[in-house]
Amino acid sequence: MTDIKQTVTETEDSGNNEVGAAVRQKTKQIHTESAADSKTTAQNIVWYILGVLEVVLAIRFVLKLLGANSANAFVDLTYSISGIITAPFDSIFGVTSTTTGDTNSVFEPSIIVAGLVYMLIAWGVVKLITINQKQ
Repeated sequence: MTDIKQTVTETEDSGNNEVGAAVRQKTKQIHTESAADSKTTAQNIVWYILGVLEVVLAIRFVLKLLGANSANAFVDLTYSISGIITAPFDSIFGVTSTTTGDTNSVFEPSIIVAGLVYMLIAWGVVKLITINQKQ
């Protein structure tokens, strides 16, 4: 919700100037306050958490698909963090891998399923938060 408070100050100066017209000065000050309610804040937090999860899953998907070196510290950290997120979905589908030279490219559909499931969960939580909110 946004509350708008408006203050208007009028000052008249009836003194004569060279032309002999009255000088009227108007000052208008608009003060705008934006107060986010707790439901909007909770929605934003849920969407932010989902965004972070989706980015981590996307990085994992691309690294696996391109056959990133798992001995690298960044790749290992990414696999460790995202492994926790994808663990419930790991055995849904088989994993397809292709080896070319030293590169082992892996396609894990479970990462896509995890992203979709977490997106549906976040959407459901946001709908639950706003169940009694007027449009």
